Amino acid sequence: MPHLPPATSGSLRERFVADMAVRGFTDKTCKDYLRTVAGFAAFLERSPGTATAEDIRQFQIRQSEQGMNAPAMNSTVAALRFFFNHTLDRPDLARKLIRLRYPRKLPVVLSPDEAARLIAATTCLKHRAALSVAYGAGLRVAEVASLKVSDIDSRRMLIAVERGKGGRGRHALLSPALLALLRAWWQEGRREGVMRPGGWLFPGQDPARPITTRQLGRVVEAAAVAADLTKHVSPHTLRHSFATHLLEDGVDIRVIQALLGHAKLDNTALYTRVATRTVRTVTSPLDRVMARIEPRETMGSGAGSGG
Repeated sequence: MPHLPPATSGSLRERFVADMAVRGFTDKTCKDYLRTVAGFAAFLERSPGTATAEDIRQFQIRQSEQGMNAPAMNSTVAALRFFFNHTLDRPDLARKLIRLRYPRKLPVVLSPDEAARLIAATTCLKHRAALSVAYGAGLRVAEVASLKVSDIDSRRMLIAVERGKGGRGRHALLSPALLALLRAWWQEGRREGVMRPGGWLFPGQDPARPITTRQLGRVVEAAAVAADLTKHVSPHTLRHSFATHLLEDGVDIRVIQALLGHAKLDNTALYTRVATRTVRTVTSPLDRVMARIEPRETMGSGAGSGG
């Protein structure tokens, strides 16, 4: 993990790390938060424990002047708010941090045919199984990477996601097709000597460690090229596609929210904007109105229709 500067090392850093650990933050979140607070300390040139409201104001002005985009600034706000609220017990400072509003881009979504082509374009069974978990269960890439063999509950047909975003655990969908694919991968992995009882479901080059999110990203990029997909595809595209396809199939949006592990329904509702099949099933009120109009009234009347 990144280290805070010497002026803030020791008990303050330890408290910060402990506050994140007790809430079940992922390693990536801990690293990101530590990096953010270290950057704030570098800006102050002193311990962030001595920060003032004016320091926060000047820090955010500096970020804006440097051209930092709104999502990155809001990520900084999240880290610093946690630090001020929980580690320093200074909610008055946390309230001074400004979150920026910005229009959310519509997520890139694959059609079912494109998803099939992407998964089929993988070069080995491990990669095919990993991408199938991302799409078939709607998992985040970090959640896929951190799965263990013991997380697959074939009796209840569930995948246990122990450490989701924000430390929230949940149960994800395990379909019969996905279970069959995972069993095939388990058998192959055992023959290759990389799968261990209770070990990682998708081991990295060192079987004692899981596959990295970066490697999964490269797998998706290579498969997209091989599948001749023109869309910009990432591992998260598979999660977006999972949610959108469920919505188009008529699954209740609150069920989708639970499967995705979204804390807020607003985040899940974003997929209603890209569920094109759902839109196409809606009858426009114009159709009903036009059905009430006589055919001659809709065609115009020759001489009076000009201009």
